[in-house]
Amino acid sequence: MKLKTFITLLFIAASLSVWGQRPKIGLVLGGGGAKGAAEVGVLHEIERAGVHIDYIAGTSIGAIVGGLYSVGYRAADLDTLFRSQNWLTLLSDRDTTHCKKIVREEDGVTYLFGFPVRRTKAVGKKAKGFGLLRGDNVYNFLDSLVANAPIYRQRNTHLQRIPFRCVAFDVRRQNEVILTEDSLARNMRASMAIPGGFKSVSIDSMTLVDGGMINNLPVDIVRAMGAEIVIAVDLTQTKHDDFDAPLSFLRGLGGFIKWLVERPDIVRYNENRKQADVYINPNLKDYGVTSFNPNAIADMIEIGKKAGEAQREALKGVKLKKQAL
Repeated sequence: MKLKTFITLLFIAASLSVWGQRPKIGLVLGGGGAKGAAEVGVLHEIERAGVHIDYIAGTSIGAIVGGLYSVGYRAADLDTLFRSQNWLTLLSDRDTTHCKKIVREEDGVTYLFGFPVRRTKAVGKKAKGFGLLRGDNVYNFLDSLVANAPIYRQRNTHLQRIPFRCVAFDVRRQNEVILTEDSLARNMRASMAIPGGFKSVSIDSMTLVDGGMINNLPVDIVRAMGAEIVIAVDLTQTKHDDFDAPLSFLRGLGGFIKWLVERPDIVRYNENRKQADVYINPNLKDYGVTSFNPNAIADMIEIGKKAGEAQREALKGVKLKKQAL
């Protein structure tokens, strides 16, 4: 841990201890598709260090990992979940009951080897708008996990829901939308709706897509929730430190062109990355957002563990500061 960060944490703890309070710890989990497996590895080390999390904010896959953690799933549970899922079926809406047939049509949907390739009528109301995949499988999966979360199955235990926020992007108004605890499965599904890949999610008059479009590492969100010390897990491998909007003369065109020119997501990312007290950036350069095969998942979980282990002293320092009264 950098000396400057260590001194800052000590100062926060000392200041709060004077008033009989303990610093609140916020966890930020960034977006990155399959690379979210590394966040599970980091969570193993956070738990091993004995750090209790008070607030969580996440984007995209970070919203899924963070949302499930907020309702009682722990690193071991998420580890099993990541390793055991058939991600191809889950993310592609594949119906395995049709996979042995080349072509089959049922209830207005045409399947090719079990993959939905054409719809002749609307199916369900969970997701609307543009995108190749409806995301029904992943929504149903998340909804089932939330309904059977440990905090609901074990009401008399010490488990309590951790305040959680996730980020989505309203493509109509071109702005950030912060989603709270209500309808957790829907919110997680909205935050991971990659434009052009998954159908957007409609909430009221908003058309929501992946929060990575505006805030892929929401340190500012968890700060606003009340976190005084922030642990951030960043899955991004390219830092964009020298971004300076070279096509700024096109801003007047508005809409998506303006977003491409100004890249508010990069500006926000650069600001947030610097505001984390404990910054963890696993080395995932050999993996991509679609690296959902079992071997890659196992490797990335281990990489996350190593990245967390490298910050062991910082994490232990956070624990000690929380105990200062």
